[in-house]
Amino acid sequence: MKKKVDFLVIGSGLAGLSFALKVAEHGKVCILTKAHIEETNTQYAQGGIAAVTDESDTYEKHISDTLVAGDGLCDEQVVRKVVQDAPAQIEELIRWGASFDKKSNGEFDLAREGGHSENRILHHKDNTGAEIQRKLSEQIRKHPNIETLEEHFAVDLITQHHLGMLVKRYNDDILCFGAYVLDLKTHDVITILAKTTLIATGGVGNLYNTTTNPSIATGDGIAMVYRSKGIIENMEFVQFHPTSLYNPGDSPSFLISEALRGFGAILKTQDGKEFMQKYDDRKSLAPRDIVARAIDNEMKIRGDEYVFLDATHRDENELKSHFPNISEKCLSIGIDISKDLIPVVPAAHYMCGGIKVNHEGQTWINHLYAAGETSSTGLHGANRLASNSLIEAIVYADRAARAAIDEIKSVSIQENIPDWNIEGTTHPEELVLITQNFKEMQQIMSNYVGIVRSDLRLTRALNRLEIIYRETETLYKKSTLTKTLCELRNMINAGYLIIKMAQDRKESRGLHYNTDFPEKTNLTILNQGSSKP
Repeated sequence: MKKKVDFLVIGSGLAGLSFALKVAEHGKVCILTKAHIEETNTQYAQGGIAAVTDESDTYEKHISDTLVAGDGLCDEQVVRKVVQDAPAQIEELIRWGASFDKKSNGEFDLAREGGHSENRILHHKDNTGAEIQRKLSEQIRKHPNIETLEEHFAVDLITQHHLGMLVKRYNDDILCFGAYVLDLKTHDVITILAKTTLIATGGVGNLYNTTTNPSIATGDGIAMVYRSKGIIENMEFVQFHPTSLYNPGDSPSFLISEALRGFGAILKTQDGKEFMQKYDDRKSLAPRDIVARAIDNEMKIRGDEYVFLDATHRDENELKSHFPNISEKCLSIGIDISKDLIPVVPAAHYMCGGIKVNHEGQTWINHLYAAGETSSTGLHGANRLASNSLIEAIVYADRAARAAIDEIKSVSIQENIPDWNIEGTTHPEELVLITQNFKEMQQIMSNYVGIVRSDLRLTRALNRLEIIYRETETLYKKSTLTKTLCELRNMINAGYLIIKMAQDRKESRGLHYNTDFPEKTNLTILNQGSSKP
């Protein structure tokens, strides 16, 4: 079965949906999501979206805060453009129906999070992402030019090699013609041909045992682009959120928003002592890489499984009004956040690297764009500043939309694409092979490629992951397609890239901390321009 569209969107978070809404007036749009449209990383974003909207704040302050957090690896030109474009995109979200909390005088009730010098975080209580996701999903469902295929899994991008043409990574122009897609209900593989394609598949959190990401975050877009000979960069910079709720067996881990620390909550050891002053003058509001390493170190030296976050000194009514979802979740396991300390632990949260794009969101594969967490724009550098992710997603979706609208005027559908032709057989016992390899992969990444790394750990991780890779590829070639098998294959690809790029970085920088390089040894900033090579 073949389907033809002008714009193919893979992923249904903020980046994918805002792109779709903007291009839908110019052609037929198809959105693919392997779950349901609301099940995205955006849906789980609690804290908010950063933008300069108050006269007491300035672009220069937001730019400076982003550059400091990025530890010398941000592309300053990108940072400036995103910060300057942010207010207009906030207005767009509001036009689509998104609501942000306001004070009694009608001004935005702006929050502050780690690494920010001003209160500039727009939020909707403590479920900002859910509010944005809900409003955009409503707009998508009623648009006549947009078709949403839920429970459809993008297996691979279609490029020249499906036509029997050999291409060399980085040297030859590579063209994207669409994607092969597994219908998870019928188990059929359909061919979707498109003039342009956007990858907006989110992050890689499920590479790790503990993550705030939903189960869908399996690095699918990054793996597909890598297999298609696109450029992937900065995968060593995996951000661990310092404070997820310690509640063994809970998956995904419930995020205790950084906004709670911005509200005044203080990190303490299990004996009730503050400790962040030992690591950074900004204490509990230091950037996430510093806070996560500090918590990790305190847990290791004390042999504890968690630390505490203390908000009991704040007014009870204000606390529960600002953080109703956190309060409700904690109360469900017997913790009253106005009276009890909250047990927290770092959890894999955000990928700062990914698919390399230029200033228009174009990848190094022609007719293919990427936006959101799956992309690497140059904004985050070695460490993402809190609440910069949602604004990056919508700013780059806007740029990609404008470029894609202009591009389809001169692009035709590639008609002679063959149907999916990989056949296999399924054996009942093979599911245990997949689940076991999945568990081993998570253990490898969590134990060896986590918050603190070393050359020895990285080498062990690579050796063990290669064994799982070979086993999984053998299984993939002889089995009919399933979602779990494809996700495992994608996560192994993403894990390999994280390890290899971590090995190549001979320094400790931002989110990548290697005990063999405790001091920064290479301060060269490598920024590739926005034009294609």
